[in-house]
Amino acid sequence: MTTPFVEAWRTIAPKRDDPHGPLPPLLVTLTVVTGLVDAFSYLTLGHVFVANMTGNLVFLGFAIAGAPGFSVLASLLALASFAAGSLLGGRLVVVITGDRGRLLTWAISIQIVLVAAATVVRIIVGSDSSSAGHYTLIFLLAASMGLQNATVRKIAVPDLTTTVLTLTTTAIFADTRLIGGPGSKAGRRVVSITAMFVGALVGATLVVHASSTIVLVAALAMLVAVAVAVAVATGALSRNRPSWSTA
Repeated sequence: MTTPFVEAWRTIAPKRDDPHGPLPPLLVTLTVVTGLVDAFSYLTLGHVFVANMTGNLVFLGFAIAGAPGFSVLASLLALASFAAGSLLGGRLVVVITGDRGRLLTWAISIQIVLVAAATVVRIIVGSDSSSAGHYTLIFLLAASMGLQNATVRKIAVPDLTTTVLTLTTTAIFADTRLIGGPGSKAGRRVVSITAMFVGALVGATLVVHASSTIVLVAALAMLVAVAVAVAVATGALSRNRPSWSTA
């Protein structure tokens, strides 16, 4: 029986014959990115998330009810932009079939463009951006997260969704063998939860004590690192695709 510690380690450092290849640690990295950008959006763009759409639906209800500090327009824009990114991701899934490595490469490349554009906007408008600047950032970042979510959903590495962790948290306890369940796979699931927490913690720390722009720069750097890692792992210039990529 695999212990949670081994599960956690194999998520961060998979075996050479892992059926998902290098995807687990790469998706963990994307989970950190999610924490970073949600910390950025919530703390600098008002009460709005760019990755957590459940939160935005709740915020929309608050805003409609007249609760202070919440915006109907910001919540709706985040939801619509996330949907647009998901549509783009869905189209990539249709066009790029049977190759998870190539799908992730294309998705991350587009995501890099979106987050880079958001970083440029933030640099130009500064921390005291206008409403137009805020809404542009919400659009770019939420579309990026929608694209990521649609792509990761198709890649389908168990327990590594990169954006939604409610079910992951539930499964740790609902599946535990202590109650006769099949096994909670707590190691991998805790790694995913921890990655989101670390991203949020680092993002919030940078916003509060340094510069909010650095949060976007850090997210962009991590996306570039993932893109390079995928290219190396799949042999971007080779016709022979690894088995984990075409699984």
